[in-house]
This record gives sequence, structure tokens and C-alpha cells, in this order.
Amino acid sequence: MLQKKDFIEIEFTGRVKNGEVFDSNVKEELQKLHEGHSHEIHAEPFALCLGEGMFLKAIDDFLIGKPETPANYEINLSPEQAFGKRDAKLIQRIPVKIFREQRINPVPGFSFNFDGRIGKILASSGGRVIVDFNNPIAGKEVVYKIRVLRKMTDLHEKTKALIKFLFGNEMKFEIKDSKIILEVEKPLVEFAKLFKDKFKEMLNLDMEIKEIEKKTEKKAQIEEK
Repeated sequence: MLQKKDFIEIEFTGRVKNGEVFDSNVKEELQKLHEGHSHEIHAEPFALCLGEGMFLKAIDDFLIGKPETPANYEINLSPEQAFGKRDAKLIQRIPVKIFREQRINPVPGFSFNFDGRIGKILASSGGRVIVDFNNPIAGKEVVYKIRVLRKMTDLHEKTKALIKFLFGNEMKFEIKDSKIILEVEKPLVEFAKLFKDKFKEMLNLDMEIKEIEKKTEKKAQIEEK
């Protein structure tokens, strides 16, 4: 049976109950979500460590105790189990001057990134803009279709998946005597140190950082060629 700290690969599709898909890593669903865009759709399985906050807690709790073999599940989640209830405190009034300074036209219905928080413009009048910082799916029941593809057992593969989740891309590393030696560009060294405990908790690996020079764009292009 699947247990906490097991690494698994899944395909998933999340949709609002009786409504539209809002997230997926299945190519057919992604194509629908990005209909009209010209870029190529890239879909791949999502690797996660169960019970470690890499996905919704309710999904983790559901999967722990299920068989390790490939399987399909449909999971209904209440707003509290999914993205929380809507919070009136997260609807805020912001001076229109702030938008003008950034050369942004606060059109109702548009969403913008405000220092890492996504806010949707609800209205703009009288020098004030009303912005909703609630998650767009907050307050809604959702349904997730989950396909468990496999349990991951190779330590190198699990480490690669964790690095991609934490840092958003792949990084060179070596595993030696219960230690991961991670190559980190100088500007990211302090950021990388924040995850030392994660590697110990989830993979039982001590982290050693090997500082490397940040690649210039030209050098990166040469290496790619």
C-alpha cells in the first residue's frame, strides 16, 4: 500500500464541480485549456512525495493506503478541502495611482501579479481599484481525476523530481554516502540552503552545496549547441 513519504507519478485533472477544468497535466486537457495559443503543449507526469505538501492535503490523505499498482480515482472535494472559502478580507481597494506608475490599465476582469500575489480586478472608479486576491477556485467544490501511474523507487529519480519541484528546473547533483552534492549558481546559494531540511526529511540525504558560476547567456547557448 502507498505510505507517507512514498514518491509516486500521477496524471491529474481538476475541474470545478459541474464546471470547467482549471488544472491538468494531461495533454488532451491542456490543449483545451490553451486553445487558441500557438505554442506546443508539453505534458508530463507529476512526481510528488505523499504527505509532504506537494499537492492538496486531501488528495494526499486519499491516496495514502491505496494500492501501489496503477489505478484511476475520482475525488470530490469541498471548498475547505480544496482551495478554502472566499475571504472578504482579501478583496482590497488599491489607489489607481499605483497602476499608473506601473503603466497598467486596471481593466475589470484582468488578473495581475502584485508582488507574488495574483489579484483579479473587480472594478475601477473614483481613483480606487477593487482587487480580489482570493484564489479563483476558492469557495467552490472541485473534482479531481487522478491516475496513479507508478511508485518511484530509484533514489536518483526521486531526488531529480524533488529538485524540479523545489527549484522549478533541473540542476546537476551527485549522491555520495547518504549525501547530495548539489551544484548551485552563486545567486541561488542562500535560497538553496533553505531546503536542507527537506532533503533530509524526504530523502534522508544531507545536503552539500557546490557553488558554481552563473552561466552567461552566450555560454549557455554554446553549451546547448
